[in-house]
Amino acid sequence: MTDSSVPPGGHRSGRGPRRRPDDRRRSGPPRGRQGPDRPPSGDPAREAALDVLRAVREDDAYANLVLPGLLRERRISGRDAALATDLAYGACRAQGLLDTVLAACCDRPLDDLDGVVLDVLRLGAQQLLRTRIPPHAAVGAAVELVRARAGSRPTGFVNAVLRRVAERDEDAWVERLAPPDELGRLALAHAHPRWIAEVFARALGPDHSDEELAAALAADDARPAVHLAARPGEISADELAAITGGDPSPYSPYGVLLTEGGDPGRLPPVREGLAVVQDEGSQLVALVAARAPVEGRDDRWLDLCAGPGGKAVMLGALGAIEGATLDAVDRAPHRSGLVATATEGLPVRVHTGDAREVVLPEEAYDRVLVDAPCTGLGALRRRPEARWRRDAADVEQLAELQRSLLRAGLERARPGGVVTYATCSPHPDETTAVVAAVAAETGAEVLDTVALLPEVPDTAAHDGPGVQLWPHRHGTDAMYAAVLRKA
Repeated sequence: MTDSSVPPGGHRSGRGPRRRPDDRRRSGPPRGRQGPDRPPSGDPAREAALDVLRAVREDDAYANLVLPGLLRERRISGRDAALATDLAYGACRAQGLLDTVLAACCDRPLDDLDGVVLDVLRLGAQQLLRTRIPPHAAVGAAVELVRARAGSRPTGFVNAVLRRVAERDEDAWVERLAPPDELGRLALAHAHPRWIAEVFARALGPDHSDEELAAALAADDARPAVHLAARPGEISADELAAITGGDPSPYSPYGVLLTEGGDPGRLPPVREGLAVVQDEGSQLVALVAARAPVEGRDDRWLDLCAGPGGKAVMLGALGAIEGATLDAVDRAPHRSGLVATATEGLPVRVHTGDAREVVLPEEAYDRVLVDAPCTGLGALRRRPEARWRRDAADVEQLAELQRSLLRAGLERARPGGVVTYATCSPHPDETTAVVAAVAAETGAEVLDTVALLPEVPDTAAHDGPGVQLWPHRHGTDAMYAAVLRKA
């Protein structure tokens, strides 16, 4: 990672300082008394949020996997659950911005602070800068939180630092601390590493305005809506919307946008397998794979990177309507198990193995979907801590894997068959560059993918073949898709 990708006072890995054997002798407020295994219930929302930050920092955990379990285990619901979610995800998402401000308010490097103290400071700064919680309440809660977890000694330090943070609002801090160039300012203002802001600017094209880049970063910095996908042939989007109280999605004929909070997994249609939680952008990618024009036979379909199964459900259900069978492959046994569970009752055969080597029941397929592993830069709003973990150096290694998987997809397709390549990233090196390189190498014909989504406006990728969705334009994750026909 280049130095420009690390915000002042930030951490390269997004995990904060690693614990060392002599941690108790580190500079900064001492660790002191540790909190109990089960935190006190006086402030359940902030306790849960703090435990999420600790898990992310110490264990490389994923916030969106840790928090739901904590809420269930501690029976936190209603307003407390909503507050815990906003604080935990918000602090993870804004970590670079928060650390930049905290570094300006601390008299010692953030790397020298005890991990618990740093987590409390981030949680407090998030409340002060990015919520409507009154400053005195945010500071007071942080002091009590660090007292419960680390003893009395660091309370004065936490109080002093957060009072300095509270002297300015978020805009004023950005004005004071941002780099002099506009891209650097936007990256800090919208809590993105600089290198990711540069990727967005490149993907938007040379003619994009600063206003559109700001809109793209702002949408990526916002908490996303929850989408459901109705299982084709089982329930319509209108019926699903009526049952769940949501609204039909603007583009996907199977999508529903939930307007109420809560756990979507508890909704009856989801529990009964009539719907799955799936971003509308992923639904549109599955539709591209199903709509692409095939020459000749069309009853053998393949999903080469199927886990955890959302697109396999859509393709399996559409295939059932069309009389097709889907083979779904994932390398990880637990992910192929998720695919099997998700596609139960559909004409889907699940296989575990490397997509480039696994033995399949068909010699060649009419349709192939290659939803390749990627940086996930298009879904950062759903993975709060991911932007601070990713490295610009990750891209080339992933691009090499993506090219090999797309080649494997073409090898699995029959002549005249189609391969849909997709990523959850707008990075040109993972999208248009991969498609162009493999098409030139194999002689595959690149089809007009934009024409396959006529209901969706402004989707053309600016620098090559395929469609590029955006949160600020379409309300979806920044999904990319392109279709190739095997010569």
